[in-house]
Amino acid sequence: MFCHVAISLTPLPTLNSLLSSLSLSTTSPLPLTPPPPPPHPSLSLCLSVSLSLSLSLSPGCHPDEFKSFLKRLPSTHFLPVSSVHLLWGSDWDLQARYRLLQSSLEVQRLKIQRTARKLFGLSIRCHHNPNHQMPRERSVMQWLNRVQSFLYCNENGFWGTFLESQRTCVCHTGITLCQRPIPCVIGGNNSCAMCSLANISQCGSCNKGYKLYRGRCEPQNVDSERSEQFISFETDLDFQDLELKYLLQKMDSRLYIHTTFISNEIRLETFFDPRWRKRMSLTLKSNKNRMDYLHMIIGLSMKICQMRNSSIDPMFFVYVNPFSGSHSEGWSMPFGEHGYPRWEKVRLQNSQCFNWTLLLGNRWKTFFETVHIYLRSRAKIPTGLRNDTGQGPVDLADPNKRQIYIKISDIQVFGYSLRFNADLLRSAVQQVNQSYTQGTQFYSSSSVMLLLLDIRDRINRLAPPVAPGKPQLDLFSCMLKHRLKLNNSEMIRVNHALDMYNTEILKQSDHLTTKLC
Repeated sequence: MFCHVAISLTPLPTLNSLLSSLSLSTTSPLPLTPPPPPPHPSLSLCLSVSLSLSLSLSPGCHPDEFKSFLKRLPSTHFLPVSSVHLLWGSDWDLQARYRLLQSSLEVQRLKIQRTARKLFGLSIRCHHNPNHQMPRERSVMQWLNRVQSFLYCNENGFWGTFLESQRTCVCHTGITLCQRPIPCVIGGNNSCAMCSLANISQCGSCNKGYKLYRGRCEPQNVDSERSEQFISFETDLDFQDLELKYLLQKMDSRLYIHTTFISNEIRLETFFDPRWRKRMSLTLKSNKNRMDYLHMIIGLSMKICQMRNSSIDPMFFVYVNPFSGSHSEGWSMPFGEHGYPRWEKVRLQNSQCFNWTLLLGNRWKTFFETVHIYLRSRAKIPTGLRNDTGQGPVDLADPNKRQIYIKISDIQVFGYSLRFNADLLRSAVQQVNQSYTQGTQFYSSSSVMLLLLDIRDRINRLAPPVAPGKPQLDLFSCMLKHRLKLNNSEMIRVNHALDMYNTEILKQSDHLTTKLC
């Protein structure tokens, strides 16, 4: 709506009096066969009229009032669409310009409607009806979203559209270089009081009753350092994202986690037929061998070799058990969904082997005890093999079968281990459980409740991504069940006590979770 409306005038010789007051583009198509003689000379010409109103969104089409409005917007914190709407309505110069353009657009729309009706009346003898397109007003919400896109998706000479629900940009060129650093959210409770000057996406200060911890605000009465006595969330291998990505690409041995490879269908360094589902697992067996540790996965790598001229296209489905348990107590990695990474495939020099690497990094790192990998493949199967069961021995001498065989030479989990004091944590959990069972005032042990709330929040914060609006998976209950050996009743009592303390005493909203274990 903020662009100048330009409508060109190309009148027809017989309709000059009709089109002289409007900007219309008219053309006269040449018929393949001569039409029958018209009854009246004024209708001897057939019309194909296109009425259009173009409102470009290019940066140069906005008036000075709109540009001045953008310059006055605060850049020290994130502006949700509701805040942009308030600032939009309070800018009198912008509103005056907006109403002026609304009136101008309405005049043009009525003029085009009148002309369109006249042209329809004159087009009775035409082979085709006139084609007209009426202008449509752009809604205020579209302009508010456009303002957000100007603020956060206008970097490196690229443009994009801002999605507030995901706090990310969709770049128009397909290159993810248009997004600027998204500022932190200013507000009450655990929102930031001010954004950091060094990193605007993190908190610089917090509201009363909250303290700054690793760029975010947490309740001041929670001692996160005390949680380290139970689970060592902070380790020497907790690198920054760029450092971590570099080490993963170099496959640094410091990030190796020694797992046990288990499969009844695949052997490493052996060719096999991947046309039917193959299953393999990498497990730690921490409940037996490494009871004093929890384990984080930050990457996964496989070396897959194919025969020359192979038509195989492997597909992987990965399930993760965070703290052991049955296969149903695992979750599937959502490759490419909700910002989750995809497999990266790199061919090794002078070979038929490829490195398949999955880089989770700090954003998507999570707990794991067992990783289940299901391999399927899409391949152009030769006609003679389409009815083959694929369960027989590998025949490398058969040229038709050779091209569908692959082998996995190496498979490696990258991550690190966290020290875990199961006895100390079990003692704290049992205090809450016993107080709840006896019906006593379990709020009396506030330090224990705050401690367990902090641990639960930090564990569930490492859950996998979910669709917007859906609750996250409850990893904390899985830890209670498999590492502390609590039964279902005890798990329910502990979680219910923590929820009541969080809502009734701390007056904080309860975060819903989905049961996994």
